[in-house]
Amino acid sequence: MQTSTRVLIIGGGVVGASVLYHLTKLGWRDVMLVERSELTSGSTWHAAGGFHTLNGDTNMAALQGYTIRLYKELEEITGMSCGLHHVGGVTLADNQDRFDMLLAERAKHRFMGLDTEIVTPEEIRKIAPVTNTDGIIGGLYDPLDGHLDPSGTTHAYARAAKLGGATIETHCMVNETNQRADGTWDVVTNKGTIHAEHVVNAGGLWAREVGAMAGVYFPLHPMEHQYLVTEDVPMIVEMMKDGIEHPHVMDPAGESYLRQEGKGLCIGFYEQKCRPWSVDGTPWSFGQDLLQDDFDKIEDSINFAYKRFPDLERAGVKNVIHGPFTFAPDGNPLVGPVPGMRNYWSACGVMAGFSQGGGVGLMLAQWMIEGEPERDVMAMDVARFGDWITPGYTLPKVIENYQKRFSVSYPNEELPAARPHRTTPMYDIFTGMGAVWGQQYGLEVPNYFATGDEPSYETPSFRRSDAFSATAREVAAVRNGVGINEVQNFGKYLVKGPKAREWLDRIMAGRVPQEGRLSLTPMLSEKGKLIGDFTMSCLGEELFQLTASYGSQAFHFRWFVNHLEDGVEVENISDQRTGFQIAGPRARDVLQACTRTDISSMRFLDVWEVTVGQTACIVQRVSYTGDLGFEIYCDPMDQRSLWQTLWRAGAPHGMTPFGMRAMMSLRLDKFFGSWMAEFSPDYTAAETGLDRFISFKKNTRFIGRDAAEAERTTPPARLLVSFEVDAKDADVHGYEPIWLDGAVVGFCTSGGYSHFAGKSIALGFVPREHATEGLAVEIEILGEMRPAKLITAPLFDADGSRMRG
Repeated sequence: MQTSTRVLIIGGGVVGASVLYHLTKLGWRDVMLVERSELTSGSTWHAAGGFHTLNGDTNMAALQGYTIRLYKELEEITGMSCGLHHVGGVTLADNQDRFDMLLAERAKHRFMGLDTEIVTPEEIRKIAPVTNTDGIIGGLYDPLDGHLDPSGTTHAYARAAKLGGATIETHCMVNETNQRADGTWDVVTNKGTIHAEHVVNAGGLWAREVGAMAGVYFPLHPMEHQYLVTEDVPMIVEMMKDGIEHPHVMDPAGESYLRQEGKGLCIGFYEQKCRPWSVDGTPWSFGQDLLQDDFDKIEDSINFAYKRFPDLERAGVKNVIHGPFTFAPDGNPLVGPVPGMRNYWSACGVMAGFSQGGGVGLMLAQWMIEGEPERDVMAMDVARFGDWITPGYTLPKVIENYQKRFSVSYPNEELPAARPHRTTPMYDIFTGMGAVWGQQYGLEVPNYFATGDEPSYETPSFRRSDAFSATAREVAAVRNGVGINEVQNFGKYLVKGPKAREWLDRIMAGRVPQEGRLSLTPMLSEKGKLIGDFTMSCLGEELFQLTASYGSQAFHFRWFVNHLEDGVEVENISDQRTGFQIAGPRARDVLQACTRTDISSMRFLDVWEVTVGQTACIVQRVSYTGDLGFEIYCDPMDQRSLWQTLWRAGAPHGMTPFGMRAMMSLRLDKFFGSWMAEFSPDYTAAETGLDRFISFKKNTRFIGRDAAEAERTTPPARLLVSFEVDAKDADVHGYEPIWLDGAVVGFCTSGGYSHFAGKSIALGFVPREHATEGLAVEIEILGEMRPAKLITAPLFDADGSRMRG
């Protein structure tokens, strides 16, 4: 057996084989995969083998499209068959919400270049004749949908990898993973020890156990999943005589997926009576095994399926396949470099391996070899979960995700499982004030505060929700007086040491501020992509505070640690520093009433140490609302005291608490972008306008400078702009196509309703040559073309006199 390798992949399912192949495809030859049994042992061998492109995240959908197109390439490379059946598929909608979701997905597909289409019940009966369309409003047809042979496909990946120079060792059980001082790994197996520069955990059902060997907890859990294969179905037999294969049918109402299998049908279920499997760990003895048949838990699903697909009831059951699949809490894979570890990579939780495995392999190989993937993969980045997550949290979230696998996914939906999990000292106070909670990164965050007859629960919807009036009230309170909310949901980092300024000058593209001042700065990857949107505050010559997205703290902290230098310390203080934001024309009056410090001389972008009431605080003159505002930071133990001080001082001014719904409306008045909407690793600073915060005058070779300089010479082809939309009862949420002269020329990044201006606003990308004031376009919202015009003047405080004054 080979005893040293550049990369060692643990796990021989379809994902591990894909990673192995893509490493060789991108030029690394000294790569190796070990498998405790035979290839495909675990989840791969008993998978239903379906593949599709439909996914709420556009990058995930694109990677699924790549995966599907890859199969023919594998067949050509290896001469092996993947058993491909490109039969197409239709997703059914039996109510308006489900149809709205399909309309929204079809709109996304337009600018992605995916050839999907909305179909009527009559067309569905022609496309998928086994379907009873009673009660069906319509559907979404995707010609790329299909199925394949799981075993043949996995072996094709493996064969292609071997042709590229890779090594595969089966019946090789990993017992230990031990890291050396230089960051490389000794992987102890039953056949001996393998020394590897990098280790990839592609352990599938055993990913938790493999991770534990390195002291890492992976938030994953296996769920029992069952599908049936019928005897011959007469309709299918007749279709086959004409050389026609029945397409896939996804029926969200029945929680089922159906396809042809031989001369019969295969149908699987994501039932509500689902069961987690192997709660306390996957047995090492489990392999190419199945679970005992369990018709009780799918009884309701089967009865519904008999009504939707009557031919099923008339066909006998030939086979029952019941086995475990592994899920993460949100259903997406866990991919990328594991935070806090050196040279340890994750390729786990890929429950839709034959839809996503190729894309996962490509992204991980690019990450390892080129330093970053070509597109934003935050939806599957292992860093999207922090060290706060536990098995006790993971289990109920995985069950919830399984049950909602085919449910409508609303843009304003807040899922209830495992909540509340993490709360601030303000939780009970805000709850008593009518807070309607959302969550971010496990933290409870107020979406809005219900008063009077305003709803204490926001109904999920693609259209303007029943929180509309409450949000309008909170916006008015900020614009006309003063509002208050927490700043807990910012990621916060302390950077200190004799080389802190020098290090920040290299890590951040913007100007490093002088003591007592702050600056706004993008953080760039080597290729010039946005990987952060930061506020940088100088608290002392060797002491800085950084603030950014709370939900991206593991992502950002991983970057800091990977680029750390001697003379610099970085600490994640996101939960060690909290406080409040106050904003509005009366904000200065409120703060002045709480302190003996003269606030009148505090300039925009100043940062001071101030005693507010009894509390030692860091106060920053900056506001995401676009109004006069202050961010006031304190120790969490002092937060309730600080609240009482501010709340009493704010009472004469009608101070009102406001939540994230109002915040996201207020920022639209100034066309402020949002992290992971306008600003993400898919985009560059020049495309989004963040290049105005880059300090090209500094002499430092900051990370991404070459790419940013290149865009100064050759401006990017697209620009982020703002639109006023003639909307009805639905606003832009993100990824709606922008039409000009009958063609799609761009897409929206986010939007909503400006309650201050009484207008629907959208932000999005258009070609640079069209980015002019007054450009008339159409934006497709839930299948309707809505007129929109490009605007450049902010809706509020256009000259910045109130925010900066």
